[in-house]
Amino acid sequence: MSKPVTRSYSRYNQEAVELLALTLRSARIEKKMTVANLAERAGMSRSLIQRIESGDMGCAIGAVFEVAAILGVRLFDAEPNALTRHLVQAREKLTLLPKAVHTPAREVNDEF
Repeated sequence: MSKPVTRSYSRYNQEAVELLALTLRSARIEKKMTVANLAERAGMSRSLIQRIESGDMGCAIGAVFEVAAILGVRLFDAEPNALTRHLVQAREKLTLLPKAVHTPAREVNDEF
């Protein structure tokens, strides 16, 4: 069995995840939910909830977003319709951009 790959993260990412983790934990406590209650409601294990609340960078983003939704923590905007509006704009922008990015071909040095 191979050793798991250790990945480094920028300080900005680490602090952002820590802030999100603390926000989720605070929201859960304010709603008087136990880790077990939240795990059951989210369809996740207690250990995954604990990892999310501790800021584990290896947690699936979908799981983190689901926990935030259950707890009522808005991740993008306070206005409910704003997320949909931003999503439409992002989709429209992507239709204007190239489908893929390619590494530029190296110039051929033909001067012998």
